[in-house]
Amino acid sequence: MKYWELVAYKLSASGWSWGCVSAIDSEGRTIWIADAYRGDGKRFVVRSDEMLTAFLELESAIDRLQQDEVLKPLQCCCSVTVQP
Repeated sequence: MKYWELVAYKLSASGWSWGCVSAIDSEGRTIWIADAYRGDGKRFVVRSDEMLTAFLELESAIDRLQQDEVLKPLQCCCSVTVQP
């Protein structure tokens, strides 16, 4: 299994849909475009000169998102008033 396949498997296993396509830019170079999205509206699109690098960028962005989601303080839906 190639490493990009492992990253793609981990994305799928954690609820992300993903896709990847190669294209030729205006200077004749091959570029890779990879994206990942999930049902809550979160989406990442990356562009790279190599397929592996595109998937590593996706993995990194999603890891940062998940760390931010874990570290967010809980939002309280009610208020408490203390009276002396």
